[in-house]
Amino acid sequence: MKTVLITGASRGIGFETALAFGRAGHRVHATMRDPVRAPELGRTAAREELPISISVMDVDSDESVRDTIGAIQEGEPIDVLVNNAGIERRGTIEELDLAVFRAVMETNYFGALRCMQAVLPKMRVRASGCVINVTSVAGRICTSPFGPYAASKFALEAASEALAQEVRAFNVRVAIVEPGMIDTVMARGIREEPYESVYPHARRMAALFTASLQEAAGPSLVAEKILDIAESDSWQLRYPVGPDAQGVLDWRASMTDEEWTDRGGMDDETWYAAMERDFGMDLRPKEPGGHDE
Repeated sequence: MKTVLITGASRGIGFETALAFGRAGHRVHATMRDPVRAPELGRTAAREELPISISVMDVDSDESVRDTIGAIQEGEPIDVLVNNAGIERRGTIEELDLAVFRAVMETNYFGALRCMQAVLPKMRVRASGCVINVTSVAGRICTSPFGPYAASKFALEAASEALAQEVRAFNVRVAIVEPGMIDTVMARGIREEPYESVYPHARRMAALFTASLQEAAGPSLVAEKILDIAESDSWQLRYPVGPDAQGVLDWRASMTDEEWTDRGGMDDETWYAAMERDFGMDLRPKEPGGHDE
């Protein structure tokens, strides 16, 4: 049995990961900013009599992370840290307020760093532990209007790769989990355009997510992979997860940077035609009756 700390456990991947570890018999400390607003995990854990404790922790706060993780480590060592907490914001580089970029980095990148710094000293001394950072396919591929989100995930990928080198000699494993299209509340929110823009990319991505989520995998798929990694002895660094994840990475790798840039810069009709050609998806706007505009 391992003791596992999971951030962002109120819903989606974090919620399912807490349940997966609990059902496998591991001791779980599930953390979230406001458990009162997300009672379902507690109800499920109580109903199934799972070894899951829920703690308040805001990964944006030095004090909250220090106090919460410190209290847990006074009672037992943390064997596995799952950095899952994250927020999604989108918009173009020109139009989005800098405060939004800072907020995304604070949670998705600095939040993960806070948690890693809190658990690593004891893992290093024990010469045992596992850090699993949930990034995204967007941590290796950037498509507008996901610049703010992708930037935070690119940064976490880099920090994870550096950490893996630093702690290898201390027998601490680091893994990066890169979900593709997963049906979560966060992903469903992308179907809605964030605001009026002079750029077409938000509209296009809303159409793409609307179509893709109809057949997307659920967050439990990612949770099972995270559990598998923690229970294994593998030193593999990156794990693309989901039916489309590796395919999308391979698709991007098949293009030069200039080809990728050109694709994003296409006019609407050329872009829609390219998506239909490459993926068989007609993403053109439809009238309410279902006919093309």
